[in-house]
Amino acid sequence: MIPIHALLTENALAEEFVSAFHARRLPEKFFYWFPLSVRAWLALCSDGAYRNFVRSRSLIARSAAELARLFPPGPLEVLSLGAGQGDKDLILLEALREHGVRVSYVPVDTSQALLEMACGGALRARFPAQGIKADVTRAEHLAALAPEPETPRRLVLLIGNTLGAFDPLAAARQLARLLRPGDGLLVDGEIYAGDATVAGYDNPLNRRFAWAPLHAVGIRDADGDLVFEAKDDPRLPGLHLIPKHFRARQDVEAQTGGEVLRLARGERLDMSHSYKYAADTFLRILSDAGLAVRWQGRSDDERFLMVFATLA
Repeated sequence: MIPIHALLTENALAEEFVSAFHARRLPEKFFYWFPLSVRAWLALCSDGAYRNFVRSRSLIARSAAELARLFPPGPLEVLSLGAGQGDKDLILLEALREHGVRVSYVPVDTSQALLEMACGGALRARFPAQGIKADVTRAEHLAALAPEPETPRRLVLLIGNTLGAFDPLAAARQLARLLRPGDGLLVDGEIYAGDATVAGYDNPLNRRFAWAPLHAVGIRDADGDLVFEAKDDPRLPGLHLIPKHFRARQDVEAQTGGEVLRLARGERLDMSHSYKYAADTFLRILSDAGLAVRWQGRSDDERFLMVFATLA
């Protein structure tokens, strides 16, 4: 049995997908919802072409023992937000156990399929696990993740450049509310490198992943164009944004759950985005949210920054 507590139902996701499509938006969560999307995501991670997955995973593997020593032996709840399939988390869980930490694992995601994988992997490795199906962009779901008085010391994970899938300024402040004195946060981000950063997204395997939710509702490559862009966010120097959108080259009819969704020729469907940072900007975002950096590490190519922080 795989224990998963659902704050977010499949019916609610289906209704939100239809509503978002009518509003000409496709939020991040739907890139991991359809079975085709899950398959494309797993292929993206396994191939090695998705450099951020490789960077984040290698940083965890290289630093897991050092990070584990930041926690004393005893009980620890590891709350992983946007856990995905949980394979990076498992590396850290093993290191914590070797250090004498008694881990309970709580992966959180909107994807039922990925949550099942994260919980299943932890259970097979003999870690107690309880998945939570939730949308951390919803205030009520985020509030439900706040620690109870009896909750043991907590490590919150937000890794794989997941902070960049949201508004990082607002999300960092929300993350701080999940911590108490003695708790920790492990978070990472991609360091912006101009055209090289855009090229990391605009490649065949990543395009397959980006197309997957469109293909799942019957939109094909011949129906339009998938466009990646690069922008600066004026709120902070060194805060950069890679948005993408689909633009219809002809009238398009998509279908999901028996409902027809239409795009007219020339219409645009805004899709998920990803924030990137100058290194000092990433650190400033955390500091402005009331977090104090206690440890930081860089990927071998210096393009990924991982930080362990506590409440200041």
